[in-house]
Amino acid sequence: MSKPGLLYLTHRIPYPPNKGDKIRSFHLLKHLSQQYRVHLGTFVDADEDWQYVDPVKQFCSETCFVKLDPVFARVRCLSGLARNQPLTLPYYENGQLQQWVDSVLAAQSVDRIIVFSSAMAQYVVHIQNIPRLIDFVDIDSDKWRQYAETKSWPVSWVYQRESEKLFEYEKDITRAFDCVTFVSKKESDIFRQLFPEAPAKVSYFNNGVDIDYFSPLNSYPNPYEKGGRVLVFTGAMDYWANVDAVVWFARSIFPEICLRVPDIQFYIVGSRPTSQVLALAKIPGITVTGAVADIRPYLMHAACAVAPLRIARGIQNKVLEAMAMGKAVIASPQAMEGICAIPGKELFVAGDEAQFVNQAVQLVMENESEAMGKAARDRILTDYSWSESLSRIDQLLLSSGEANLT
Repeated sequence: MSKPGLLYLTHRIPYPPNKGDKIRSFHLLKHLSQQYRVHLGTFVDADEDWQYVDPVKQFCSETCFVKLDPVFARVRCLSGLARNQPLTLPYYENGQLQQWVDSVLAAQSVDRIIVFSSAMAQYVVHIQNIPRLIDFVDIDSDKWRQYAETKSWPVSWVYQRESEKLFEYEKDITRAFDCVTFVSKKESDIFRQLFPEAPAKVSYFNNGVDIDYFSPLNSYPNPYEKGGRVLVFTGAMDYWANVDAVVWFARSIFPEICLRVPDIQFYIVGSRPTSQVLALAKIPGITVTGAVADIRPYLMHAACAVAPLRIARGIQNKVLEAMAMGKAVIASPQAMEGICAIPGKELFVAGDEAQFVNQAVQLVMENESEAMGKAARDRILTDYSWSESLSRIDQLLLSSGEANLT
């Protein structure tokens, strides 16, 4: 018997699984391919990502990869002002992809539709006879609200407008689709509170971690040539929330740690560092690596990982990956949101500069990181394997199909 067909739309090619959205969208694709003939439509917004087209195709029955030029897309998104819609929608609007979606739905046996991120819902918003599930992942509208609070006018006005318009769109999609999911139970609960109209449609499935890949049992070379004790931050360094986090940590927290631990170092590990991030390398003790082939050695040989995010929604993969590596983590309350872990035992939570300083010094000076790292790894093995997380999506797809037939 042939597999049922599934249309899967993502706003960015779901490979390689090396950053937040790609990690989730790839593991979802891999899981879906075991049970469905997947028809994947997606954008490629970075030239270096075209090399990953063939690895993605092996999971799919049919694919459509569309080039997205970020510069042209930013210009195009301004049309949202005239259309009274969120700017995110015209940013990802594309006639070629819409034509492909329409042809797949007309010519193929498609039994389910999954949309990854709100911007891609526009391609199937008119479809009513096929069960549709959208993975919002995070409450993006609230993320724009947080951005607005950190900026001055007129940028703050643009971001606040995007927050309001996108929230209206999120509500419209929730009304139209059969099921909407988020990255954690807490995120789904927050959305239900914000929009109590359709609580039965709102669900979640946790992000997971590849527990064999991110494992302290493997052997990794030490990337820290200077020796000494290292605090590490990992993440895409062109993402504003990460930029804000490392700038705050480097300028307001790290100098105080240095006074108490003179040989301490801070490594910022991640691709595409902005000029703001690159400037931090001028501070003694701070290294900005740029893209690295493998972040695991940096996690393995650090004294601890830090996640000082002040702007965040959903689950932070950087925290889960560090915990999976058996590494102690000091996280802000925002970075801890949605993660089921015991503060003080499985990770530290620091709400301000002083707490970050005190907990970092305590970890590196009193050798408490090993016990916490073991407890952190155990938590990941219990609650955050991908097989455990994705088992929920099967039931949600089944339930949405049954609801669509009644």
